[in-house]
Amino acid sequence: MARAHHYATTVTWTGNLGTGTSGYRDYRREHEVTTDGRAPIAGSSDPTFRGDPTRWNPEQLLLASLSQCHMLAYLHLCADKGVVVTDYVDHATATMTTDNTGNGRFTEVTLRPRVTVTDPATADLATALHDEAHHTCFIANSVNFPVRHDPVTTT
Repeated sequence: MARAHHYATTVTWTGNLGTGTSGYRDYRREHEVTTDGRAPIAGSSDPTFRGDPTRWNPEQLLLASLSQCHMLAYLHLCADKGVVVTDYVDHATATMTTDNTGNGRFTEVTLRPRVTVTDPATADLATALHDEAHHTCFIANSVNFPVRHDPVTTT
């Protein structure tokens, strides 16, 4: 039976310099992303779009969401299949392209998980489980661009 899961966040713009959006260069892109009971995420736009390079931008957060979702799905599958993972690091990358009007879209993401397992006999299964994790990842199932995987498994 299908169940609906609901999520809520609040995004609050904090970049008003006193004149609001009176001009493109007259305001800052800073904002906070919050939800009940969690520390705020300091956000901005990408520095290319006049953002603060010390804050998270939406493009980074989308990439991080894909990486996190894949990792969590993968670790669950490993636990279910008897693959003992002792280390997991993903150096994910994304490509976004813009057209001549400035509109853009993500064109691909590549996840590069580096996984350490305890038993060399499970290394092939550990690598294969990335494909299954991709198909069970809620975020990957929600995007309209390719999410590729380049996993490495070591013991």
